[in-house]
Amino acid sequence: MSHSHQHIYDVCKDHMHAYVLIELVDGSSVDGIITGLDHESVYLAVPIEAHEQHHSHMQQGHSQHHRQFGYGYPGYGGPGYGYGGYGYPPNRFRRLILPLTALAALSILPWY
Repeated sequence: MSHSHQHIYDVCKDHMHAYVLIELVDGSSVDGIITGLDHESVYLAVPIEAHEQHHSHMQQGHSQHHRQFGYGYPGYGGPGYGYGGYGYPPNRFRRLILPLTALAALSILPWY
């Protein structure tokens, strides 16, 4: 492992579970939470934009009536009855795996 590769690995390890901005060698950047790390890759939970959340949720076959805090459990008393809705909350993050060799810089971001 080269010195620069080891340095990027150490920086990612020091900031595990932190919200970061990663700049890549191609000039692009991505923000996310470091969720994992190995000697080849860094694993991120990347926030999904609001318009992507709705689209992703609909693609999975869920409608607004089956969301958490929805109209009730389908088939159990009908809409408006039951326990306030069982279902799946929308995804808020997607997983992104980046090779450590693609990282140029890493900055800590505030949570707000």
